[in-house]
Amino acid sequence: MRKTFRPWQPEQTTLLPPSPREWLSGDHQVYFLLDLVDELDLSAILIPAQAKDPRGEKGFDPRMMTMLLLYAYCVGTVSSRKIERACHEDLAFRVLTANQQPDHSCISEFRRRNLDSLKGLFIQILRLCQKAGMVSLGHVALDGTKVQANASKHKAMSHERMLRAEKELEKEINALIRRAEILDVQEDRRYGKGKLGSELPDELRHKQSRLEKIRQARKEMEAETAAAAAQQRQEEAEEARVKAAAAEESAAVEQAELKRKAEAAAAKAEAAREAAIEAAENAGVKPPDLEPLASDAMPPRGLARKADGTPTRKSQRNFTDPESHLMQSGGSYLQGYNCQVAVDSDHQVIVAIGVSNQPPDVEHLKPMLERIAASAGALPTVMTLDAGYWSDANAKHCEERGIDAYIATGRLSHGQPLPPKRGPMPNDADAKSRMARKLRSKKGSRIYARRKAIVEPVNGQIKECRGLRRFLLRGLEKVNGEWHLIAATHNLLKLFRYRRSQQQALAAATG
Repeated sequence: MRKTFRPWQPEQTTLLPPSPREWLSGDHQVYFLLDLVDELDLSAILIPAQAKDPRGEKGFDPRMMTMLLLYAYCVGTVSSRKIERACHEDLAFRVLTANQQPDHSCISEFRRRNLDSLKGLFIQILRLCQKAGMVSLGHVALDGTKVQANASKHKAMSHERMLRAEKELEKEINALIRRAEILDVQEDRRYGKGKLGSELPDELRHKQSRLEKIRQARKEMEAETAAAAAQQRQEEAEEARVKAAAAEESAAVEQAELKRKAEAAAAKAEAAREAAIEAAENAGVKPPDLEPLASDAMPPRGLARKADGTPTRKSQRNFTDPESHLMQSGGSYLQGYNCQVAVDSDHQVIVAIGVSNQPPDVEHLKPMLERIAASAGALPTVMTLDAGYWSDANAKHCEERGIDAYIATGRLSHGQPLPPKRGPMPNDADAKSRMARKLRSKKGSRIYARRKAIVEPVNGQIKECRGLRRFLLRGLEKVNGEWHLIAATHNLLKLFRYRRSQQQALAAATG
């Protein structure tokens, strides 16, 4: 007797369950999201949508579009075209949207228009995690991960190469113009005036367009480095002014010298400010904002520059995403952003995030502490950080904020334990030596060993499990919004699994 199989008749669609609620398992994440709608405050998205002109075709419910984006990022589908396709082909997406299929233009426009409002969902979901008892702030690990921009590193050009390319293109354009003039005369004689061929002008037009793009990129780079130099000069002038003001009880000679230095620093700052404004006008960009950065602002990138504020010959700028930066990651280089993530040890919930185009991590600690306090409501008791964050100033800042910080002072080979402490600590030991001794103690070694198990799996879950290795949007502001969405959906997944485990435990106890 031949083996028989279950009937397979794909044309019999009427045998599907009559209710979409029966299409998925009862504990599916989609139903969790549908229940979550009532727990989130979506007024920042709903009110502007409701204020639109009521005439015309009815739009999709903003709540549905929000949940659609959240679920799409949860499963690692960020392309608007892929989301549109999933609304047709993926059962979970069809249940979530109530069998509606917004097109990719609608999805993309909704994300673009509400990106700032969607950022606020990170705090709301974090509050739900805190309410569920998933966050204690007893131990927080901070780490930076490099995420690729929506741009290729091969589309970047150094300042030196820009200048060289400009000269070469100008030379080629002049040669093409001379050839065109000769061709004009020849064709006028042969065919009459107005009978110019099209091949040469097309070539000329292409080179002129390329020259304009390179020249504009060079001017924008020069404006950026001039603004950075002006910002530095202003900080130096303010520091000199404070020193001069604090020297009221010093000797007259010392007071005069400090005053002279303060005036010289102020003059240099004013000259640098004028140069930065001129460079911005030359590039056609808005004048630089030289006000001091907010305490929670991510540090801007420091393009290599000379003392006069002009870029060095190796300073680079990308044509596709000018605000992204070339960064080292895993032994190679990528065009991307430095994404900061602070993770609580209890359930790997992200409590604060930040994005910058500054590759080193050391400048990110202070603003990230401000962001942890703002988003989570308090500072952690213990923090662990890798060697990229080490500096005497960072160690002192953590101590002043009452944080028991464990910051690696150097890199160890993979799997190599910290060497044991030996002998008494010298009285004149510096901050680095004291931190190294702290890490070598039994307590310090045990606490720091947990860092990799707290924060690094989060980066792996985002990049490997969900495949979010590359940003879809371009520009620092938009990338920041997308990173908020990625972090919010990470916490959403943690909350979903935690509540499901709680329900399963309760069912087992009562069953």
